[in-house]
Amino acid sequence: MSKMNEGQRAALQVTEAARESHDDISFVAHLFMGRFRPGKLYPVTEIDPAEKPRADQFLSELAAFLKANVDADEIDRTGEIPDDVMAGLARLGAYGIKVPREYGGLGFSQTTYCRACMLMASHCGNIFAHISVHQSVGVSQPLVLFGTPEQKQRFLPRVAGGELSAFALTEPGVGSDPARLTTEAVPDGDDYLITGEKLWSSNATRAGLFIVVARTPPKIVDGKPRTQLTAFVVEAKSPGVEIRHRCQFMGLHALYNGVVGFTNVRVPKANIVGGEGRGLKVALSTLNAGRLSIPASSLGSVKRSLAIAREWGAERIQWGVPIGQHAAVADKIRRIAAHAFAMEAMLIVTSRIVDRDKKADIRLEASMCKMWGTEKAWMCLDDIMQVRGGRGYENVASLKARGEKPHPVERMMRDSRVAMIFEGSSEIMRLFIMREALDPHLKVAGIALNSERPWGERLRSAWAAAKFYALWYPAQWLPFGGGAPADMHPRLAAHFTWVAGRSRRLARALFHQMVRHGPKLEKRQVLLGRMADIGADLFALAASCVYAQKLLGEGEAEAKVLAVVDDFAALAATRIEQGFAGVARNADQHGYDLAQQVIKGEHTWLERGIT
Repeated sequence: MSKMNEGQRAALQVTEAARESHDDISFVAHLFMGRFRPGKLYPVTEIDPAEKPRADQFLSELAAFLKANVDADEIDRTGEIPDDVMAGLARLGAYGIKVPREYGGLGFSQTTYCRACMLMASHCGNIFAHISVHQSVGVSQPLVLFGTPEQKQRFLPRVAGGELSAFALTEPGVGSDPARLTTEAVPDGDDYLITGEKLWSSNATRAGLFIVVARTPPKIVDGKPRTQLTAFVVEAKSPGVEIRHRCQFMGLHALYNGVVGFTNVRVPKANIVGGEGRGLKVALSTLNAGRLSIPASSLGSVKRSLAIAREWGAERIQWGVPIGQHAAVADKIRRIAAHAFAMEAMLIVTSRIVDRDKKADIRLEASMCKMWGTEKAWMCLDDIMQVRGGRGYENVASLKARGEKPHPVERMMRDSRVAMIFEGSSEIMRLFIMREALDPHLKVAGIALNSERPWGERLRSAWAAAKFYALWYPAQWLPFGGGAPADMHPRLAAHFTWVAGRSRRLARALFHQMVRHGPKLEKRQVLLGRMADIGADLFALAASCVYAQKLLGEGEAEAKVLAVVDDFAALAATRIEQGFAGVARNADQHGYDLAQQVIKGEHTWLERGIT
């Protein structure tokens, strides 16, 4: 940090202070260190037997309700979710899927919640966003994780019953840099007075409750003020709360997203969530736990795309045969199918980890599900758009008017694009993944690299690091150190063991870049992004193997399951090898330099000929 400016230093201090810390690190964290830990994923267990019949009934009723009562195209056209639809969702308990039953919710697992998100998104992206924001990042999730018994008793029955909640963190000048938050909460007796403005607060225009993250008086650390952020539950009807604008977007037209102003809004200290100064930790933990809903929605859109591709690929005849028999189209359909399976595998495996242990470290797995799943979903949506051709680009109203099946590909693309931005953009996810991937190395050698620490400490750290790497690094070249469980199908075991070998190669590659770039590695964001992508594909393949084994154990046809896994393995292996090649040889610095020239206006000649 010694070479950072004040803004960079403050941002790093705030985010580092909010990081979660786990002694028992996850499967993916081990993967980046070249350690293969199948037991972290395998076997994939079923949900609690007591929950399963309730969950199946709820999901069946939810599906029937969506089909009978939710006109996704009308909601898209009007930008409004009808009151009777909201009332019906409330009767089903959809606003409290994960809220414990003692507080009026359904008390379902993360797995069931993700199944519900997938179901809703496959039918209507607006309904999914409406429900997901409310309980993935709205009031219920922070209170379940950090709330006091009194807070849970006061607020959870309200949100479980259908009173909407919203999350207010982003500001007009603040996106992923929370140290720059300007909304302030000033102590005033037993209360705080909150003043500021929040941007893109989803559900805000109809919410009854907000989670608001604001700056509270700084804490003095080593004689210097340290930014303090605190989370509050705020009543929407409080004097001084003002909805200043409802935002409109390319897709999700019924997203009740707005700009919210707070002017001396009085909030009691009893409404602080998680303790004073822990607001960013509350926000990040909430986002981490809620982040799985986004890839669940992406999976819903991909499964819907697969159904459309299957139907259209068989019935559309061109050049004498169904278009699905043309290799160029078949390649797109195979890609949708293979990635639908891998997305579901990642989501189910990660959800089951959460269900088995609420305190389990899933930071990397959840981030990869979100980053990888949303990007691969966009790829699949692009594929189905191309497969459908002009009919994909045409909206449903026009298709209906011409008497054609109104497959909503155009709407699905509009609604899905934001998934790569919501709750942590792909770029931020890659940086987050690599920060966590580097953490074991920073714990070993971080002090030695820190020019602000005394030389004695740095030398002792360097000696300890030398001893660690003298044993660790040679082990990354050995052709063993992890493999498949003994009861895994041989074909799946071969893929699983391949992942183990590539994990050691990834660990070596990351170490080589650390040695080459030193502390400057954190600025090599494109390079780090390639490594995050390699890790995500390795996790996707490992999850596919363990999920496939579960399906085989449940009696799914062996030939069908293995065909899909084999195909995904081929696709993933190609990307992984390309990723390693890009780490070794790339034009990243040249590209960065060109971008800076563009920003400085040195290439405005490229813009000639436009209005």
